[in-house]
Amino acid sequence: MQTYTYNPKSLKAEEFIHDGEIQDTLAYAEANKNNIELIDEIIAKAKLRKGLSHREASVLLACENQEKIQEVFDLAQQIKKDFYGNRIVMFAPLYLSDYCVNGCVYCPYHFQNKNITRKKLTQEEIKKEVIALQDMGHKRLALEAGEDPVNNPIEYIVESIKTIYGIKHKNGAIRRVNVNIAATTVENYKKLKDAEIGTYILFQETYHKESYLKLHPTGPKHDYAYHTEAHDRAMQAGIDDVGFGVLFGLELYKYEFAALLMHAEHMEAVFGVGPHTISVPRIKHADDIDPNTFDNSISDDVFAKICACIRVAVPYTGMIVSTRESPEVREKVIKLGVSQLSGGSRTSVGGYCEEERPRDTEQFDVSDQRTLDEVVNWLMKSGHIPSFCTACYREGRTGDRFMSLCKNGQIHNCCHPNALMTLKEYLEDYASKETKEIGEKLIEEEINNIPKEKVREIVRERLIKIANGERDFRF
Repeated sequence: MQTYTYNPKSLKAEEFIHDGEIQDTLAYAEANKNNIELIDEIIAKAKLRKGLSHREASVLLACENQEKIQEVFDLAQQIKKDFYGNRIVMFAPLYLSDYCVNGCVYCPYHFQNKNITRKKLTQEEIKKEVIALQDMGHKRLALEAGEDPVNNPIEYIVESIKTIYGIKHKNGAIRRVNVNIAATTVENYKKLKDAEIGTYILFQETYHKESYLKLHPTGPKHDYAYHTEAHDRAMQAGIDDVGFGVLFGLELYKYEFAALLMHAEHMEAVFGVGPHTISVPRIKHADDIDPNTFDNSISDDVFAKICACIRVAVPYTGMIVSTRESPEVREKVIKLGVSQLSGGSRTSVGGYCEEERPRDTEQFDVSDQRTLDEVVNWLMKSGHIPSFCTACYREGRTGDRFMSLCKNGQIHNCCHPNALMTLKEYLEDYASKETKEIGEKLIEEEINNIPKEKVREIVRERLIKIANGERDFRF
């Protein structure tokens, strides 16, 4: 019998991520994993595109019936198309500093690691990195930095953002800077908001408190509640697009899955806006980190199932898979709801300016080492539109405004034509000959999928202007 109080509206981490509720959810899912009647009811609800509760989604994740699992996979693919079409948003991480005061046992940045080269980019070095990224064709970055109040204070992050936005090189420009830095104060989040960041991203790593404390034995990150409540403080500071994620492999995946969805429900209950993105990284080898020392690793098939279940449970969220995953795995999960991919990534500080991929400061080994052009080429051959669009953020379509457009399907009217125009920019400025040929054909085909004739006419006019050198059109 339940003897605890689970409250998604609470502002206390251990009440909106309640271990007792998670344990009961896992027991319920295990008891009903072969309850076909219930599973059919949950799938029918998921088909309404309104999402599922953490308990309902956990039943689907536990399901062992291959026919029903395939139904979930097919539904995930359809929901992704309904909400995001065949667009895949492209981005790249930019590592500013690997100085860190935390003792996280799964990350090579931990302060006791004497093997790793410690480095912090100067503003001039940041400019060089950004120009290298612009020369690839990137328009959207995710800033990364270790937690170190002395070496990486909020002032350094804010200055770096301003530097990045200020760099105009040839036709290159970074139009959206997302930020993935340690949990901080409302005051500091306001500084990030004033610096015009896009999404604030923070991974929980694990929601299991006992494991969390062991995995973060020292440093500010040891404070479970402060870390778990960080997205609330970001929202209170006015940052209305926030991103979640757990590092699968640290704890049992079914526990993490249920807790992740509970966190999304909490944000909806308190702020009326769920996570803008959910990332699904798996622990990978890096410097002195051996993933085999963590005994909760998941197979590629389980990983695919997690992605599909997240998509049907939280249909509106953007789903991110990084270059941690191999090309084969990325190809598999892109069909199950993933909507954002990194490409041409380097996970080391200063790595984009190096001719050879540096290994001494990598946060994790990159599995997909294809260039951005190769990733764009692959996506188009697979029937996807690589999108470099940042229009929603720049037009104020964030937070509840973005969510309402996404949930009612209206976001297509903006995103589809914007994706085509930004792809055209990429093809004109950065693509190889083969990629450009494939892209021009794809754009011509996809224009016909724009429902409004007037919009089609405007897009055609703007595509001609882009070919003649004009840039940065958006709806």
